[in-house]
Amino acid sequence: MSLTISIDAMGGDYGPEVTIPASLDCLKSNPDLKLILVGDEAVLKPQLARALIDYRDRLSIQHASQCVGMDESPSKALKNKKDSSMRVAINLVHDGRADACVSAGNTGALMATARFVLKMIPGIDRPAIISTLPSINGHTHVLDLGANVDCTAEHLFQFAVMGSELVKAVENIDNPRVGLLNIGEEDVKGNEQVKSAAKLLENSPLNYIGYVEGDSLNAGHIQVDLIVADGFVGNVALKSIEGAAKMIGTALKEAFGKNAVTKLAGLLAYPVLKSFKNRIDPRLYNGASFLGLRGLVIKSHGGADVLAFKTAVHLAEVEVKKDVIRKISEQVEKTLALRENA
Repeated sequence: MSLTISIDAMGGDYGPEVTIPASLDCLKSNPDLKLILVGDEAVLKPQLARALIDYRDRLSIQHASQCVGMDESPSKALKNKKDSSMRVAINLVHDGRADACVSAGNTGALMATARFVLKMIPGIDRPAIISTLPSINGHTHVLDLGANVDCTAEHLFQFAVMGSELVKAVENIDNPRVGLLNIGEEDVKGNEQVKSAAKLLENSPLNYIGYVEGDSLNAGHIQVDLIVADGFVGNVALKSIEGAAKMIGTALKEAFGKNAVTKLAGLLAYPVLKSFKNRIDPRLYNGASFLGLRGLVIKSHGGADVLAFKTAVHLAEVEVKKDVIRKISEQVEKTLALRENA
């Protein structure tokens, strides 16, 4: 299956320094992949001179004269940066020239631009950001991770419908287990928003297993495939986990580097530590999908290195192959029909 992905080559903290080598690695590993690198042609072309020959049928450059800053206002970017690498990369999806777009650029600007250009799936009020987190049982999908600070019960229900369909498609799980993030597992706990969302989920065809606490994100006793939260809670949880992981990594380095004895112990433990690092390496979980749009957009972490950006591109490949947008659209339509006929 041939697929085409547009790359915002100028986005992120490092721009072409990361996006170009990552893109070339992706082309090497997937002979069916075509990439359109979007950005300043004067910057990109010299660095891609050889690659444009080697991959002449699968690699091209789409010029864009502007770039969105990482701290730029989403509204200003949407209004004043119509020829930005981000906007042009999304336009390629809208026009059917690309199956998906990947960007490490400004999250707010990317979301605002994608929503404006691609529009929403009928029946969905707001887009949501979904990604995976490592867990004892492999990994867990979580949404929303920051797109929506204030959500209604209906929004949480819509997130669950979209997220469940994505997990079903990309993980080949027939009936994903859906949990609602709460301060406790008991029915009496939680705010009115969460309690109302729970009632909607209980009366839906989704495999809703009830409330789950924060430990279920990584190591809870309840096995769950998808955890649903509003963007405020989801983003705080994500950043807390990232901070804890950095603290553990730093503490281990300091502990094994104290003296000759601890360094020797570290050397002996190196195979175990390497295996542990590979299991929780955040670069292998990079890439968040914007659900609810009529086109596929993947957000890479702004500070992604080559490996992390490759992971985000691979995620786009998987979701294109699994036809995620069509499946979500069909499931939303079915769910709305069921509710109207209930």
